[in-house]
Amino acid sequence: MRVTDDWESADFIAMNCIDKSFIKVQLKGRLTFSKKYKNKELFITFEDKKNNIWYLYPHDELLKNFSKNPNSELAWSEDGNYSTPSLSKQSIKLLEQYKLVL
Repeated sequence: MRVTDDWESADFIAMNCIDKSFIKVQLKGRLTFSKKYKNKELFITFEDKKNNIWYLYPHDELLKNFSKNPNSELAWSEDGNYSTPSLSKQSIKLLEQYKLVL
């Protein structure tokens, strides 16, 4: 269900067909983290266009995993955001469990 004006930072609400729970989802064009999304129970979805793979990941959980990794390329911009136009091998490994099967 689409929402207007990024309701609680979400572009849309998705429902899990198995347990009928709802999640707030932000649609992005690439792997993204933002300080403004922290602690909002938000999921991010994007397509890796190079490999034609969609991912849906819990923002805070994946951010924590990126931050723990000593080889992480994570570097915040001045406005509190991080995104990358292409995925490193490390990023793909961390995203593996969040692949969407279409």
